[in-house]
Amino acid sequence: MMEMLTKFLQVFSDWAVPALIFVIPVYALFRGVKVYEAFVEGAKEGFDVAVRIMPYLVAILVAIGMFRDVTAMDIFNRLLGPITNYVGMPAELLPMALIRPLSGSGALGVMNSIFLTSGPDSYAGLMASVMMGSTETTFYVLTVYFGSVNLRKTRHAVAAGLIGDFAGLAASVILCNWAFGELMTK
Repeated sequence: MMEMLTKFLQVFSDWAVPALIFVIPVYALFRGVKVYEAFVEGAKEGFDVAVRIMPYLVAILVAIGMFRDVTAMDIFNRLLGPITNYVGMPAELLPMALIRPLSGSGALGVMNSIFLTSGPDSYAGLMASVMMGSTETTFYVLTVYFGSVNLRKTRHAVAAGLIGDFAGLAASVILCNWAFGELMTK
């Protein structure tokens, strides 16, 4: 029985996307939708959105580049390291905690460097993984969503996103201390 289910899921997963690519245009044709024209119009709108949000994305990428290249991060780590170590968060995770609200790929790069230096199964590697899954790229998301509809006033969205990020960060530290605390002493 389990073998049949596994085989079915394998076949389904292999054919799900090709089936959707075929079924959606065929359904649209039967509904009288001009498929090619609708596709071109959607691509045009997508390009317009990309042009509108490009300056915000460039600003975020420049900020991340400056943040990672400047030796100020090392000084920042040395200053806040004793505090982060006291609460159970290795100081080497501080750059990831700060970059994550800006960029997922930037945070992924920092997490990769943590994996290379400490190892993915180390306390820092495990906590970095939990942080990556518990926090969001707040500023990137706000840039894309608000920029795509040309909104300038975000009201409470930035504060709510950053509070959520802080809650995810705190939960990561608490849960990793609880689950993997013995690794920290090794």
